Amino acid sequence: MSEANSTIEVDTSKPAEEGMVRVTFMPEGRTVEFPFDTLPYEGHGQPMSFLDVAENYNIFLDHACGGVCACTTCHIHVREGAQGLSEPEDLELDRMETAADVQLNSRLGCQAVIEKPGTYVVEIPKWNRNYVQEGKPSHGPGS
Repeated sequence: MSEANSTIEVDTSKPAEEGMVRVTFMPEGRTVEFPFDTLPYEGHGQPMSFLDVAENYNIFLDHACGGVCACTTCHIHVREGAQGLSEPEDLELDRMETAADVQLNSRLGCQAVIEKPGTYVVEIPKWNRNYVQEGKPSHGPGS
C-alpha cells in the first residue's frame, strides 16, 4: 500500500464528489475513496478491479491464483454500482461456473473493472471469507 493510499475516514453521509470512486467492502464496512483512474497498479487482477482497489488499501480479498482468473476465491457480490463496471468476459463467465452460490450480481474481484467514477458497494460472501492463510489475518472483520 502506498503512502498516498493510507486509510482516511470517508464521510459516507455525502455523495462521492465528481470524478471520485468510492468503494465500500462489506461486511467489514470499510470505505475507500480516490480520484478515478489514479491507483498504482501492481499486478493484482485487472487494473482498477476490486481486487486492485482492495490491495491498494490493504483490504483482505482472497485471491489464491494471484488475480489471474484461475480460481474463484475473489468471488464477490456487487450490491451497488454494477452499471459502472466492465462487462464480464468469457474467461470470467467460464470460471464463475465453478463458483459456489452464483447470483446475478456475482463477479470475480480480479476481473470486475471500475470504468467510471461513482459509488460501489461489494460484499465478500460469508462462505468465501478465508481468513486463515499464511501472512493474512487469522480472524474475520470486526474480530
